[in-house]
Amino acid sequence: MSMTKEVAKSIEDFRAKVAETAEGIVFRVFPNKASYLLELTSLIESMNAEDSPYQLSQAATSTDTTVHPSPSSIETNGSSNKRKRNEDGSAAPSHLNETVNARYPERVHANKLISKLHETVKLECAQLSDSCDKVKLWVNLTMPKIEDGDNFGVQIQEEVLSELLRSQESAYNIRDAARQHHLARAKICSKLIKYPHIEDYTLGLKEHDEKQFFFSRQNLIDMRNVYAVLTDILHKNIAKIRAPKGNNGVGLY
Repeated sequence: MSMTKEVAKSIEDFRAKVAETAEGIVFRVFPNKASYLLELTSLIESMNAEDSPYQLSQAATSTDTTVHPSPSSIETNGSSNKRKRNEDGSAAPSHLNETVNARYPERVHANKLISKLHETVKLECAQLSDSCDKVKLWVNLTMPKIEDGDNFGVQIQEEVLSELLRSQESAYNIRDAARQHHLARAKICSKLIKYPHIEDYTLGLKEHDEKQFFFSRQNLIDMRNVYAVLTDILHKNIAKIRAPKGNNGVGLY
């Protein structure tokens, strides 16, 4: 049995579309992301500017170590602390972050500037991961059938796939930095709320935020380097990636 002509044609059209998209990423997206002419490197170069959001001096002014009173600590219109109930007697759902029944209802505000930096880094991670996915699919579809001999081109393709996978995992790890930041910061803030008279917790919060500024800068540099490495290995081996069964006298590098 074999595929119908319609199915075969649709698969070939899909392969052609995948190849066109992937080669566009290889020859335009990856080089542009790594070049000094586009936004990623421009962001990195602007770090030394006084008005740059990545300037470490911004950390000291962006951290609010004040323990603010709970917004729900002041009851108005004679309302009680009892939980409201629906008409059928069931408990009404609580509002997000409701502090009425909290043991320590005070709050410390998040660092809005660091959150903004994390959004920039997360966007870059999403783009890197998506681009790697598309190029990986293209490389896999260009692999020839499994057979003995003349597999040097396939070995190059496998090495390229490994590099793409490592780059994608780097994007995932960098993307997770925001979650780790909020969890670590929450622990410091909880201590600051409980022991506002201990100055070390205040200093610890400031130091933590300053570290996040440094990490945000470094994460962008790391992603720029990932793009540079991907561009290098893909361009040097593009002939073998396109036609792995071609001239096997050409080395990996």
